[in-house]
Amino acid sequence: MNAEKQVIVALDVPDLSSAIALVEQLPQVHFWKVGLELFTSSGPTILEVLKSQQKQIFLDLKFHDIPNTVAGACRAAASYGVDLLTIHATAGVDALKAATEAVQIGAAQAGVKPPKLIAITLLTSISSRQLAFDLKIPLELPEYALEMALMAQEAGLDGAVCSPQELAQLRQTCKDEFLLVCPGVRPTWAEKGDQKRSLTPAQAIQAGADYLVIGRPITTAADPELAWKRIAEELTTVA
Repeated sequence: MNAEKQVIVALDVPDLSSAIALVEQLPQVHFWKVGLELFTSSGPTILEVLKSQQKQIFLDLKFHDIPNTVAGACRAAASYGVDLLTIHATAGVDALKAATEAVQIGAAQAGVKPPKLIAITLLTSISSRQLAFDLKIPLELPEYALEMALMAQEAGLDGAVCSPQELAQLRQTCKDEFLLVCPGVRPTWAEKGDQKRSLTPAQAIQAGADYLVIGRPITTAADPELAWKRIAEELTTVA
């Protein structure tokens, strides 16, 4: 895969006009992420804009609810013809299985290709200490992320979202066909912000990532086009 096409740029902006302006500013970006803030503000209109420009779409809504509700949401989301769609692994096995069936049904009804369904293992803003003391999870963070990914794989999902620091273990255990999508990737010249478990883009690709999700280092840069170019150049060094 072309390294540049492995970068998903996060459209983490508050409204439709800001999103369109950023897409127009970065025509070379092939894959865009639409998250909760933008989708809540713009609805599916932003998806229509991206599809009209032949862009790939990661619809990152992180569904987490009872199985029936998750299935309905996934069925509706699949009809948009997006490429990747997320659900929290902690919704449980029944919800994960319901979601895998629902995306097939929703896509078939709409006459589009079903999205790859990707499980959220653990938000990259959560540290080992927070996992233990705030969430009361008795597992070490890498073990917990692996357990969530394995549960998702067994339920029939296509991949998982994980921090770059869990990549190597998940890739070794879940094998090549299981997609690994990594947010929290930060170039050395960018602020880490609220990301607790980060690597550089090149390090994340070398560790086994299929896709990198990069937002603020590009979208809030003084020159987003230059920031994209710097990341693309860094990835050309990856063997």
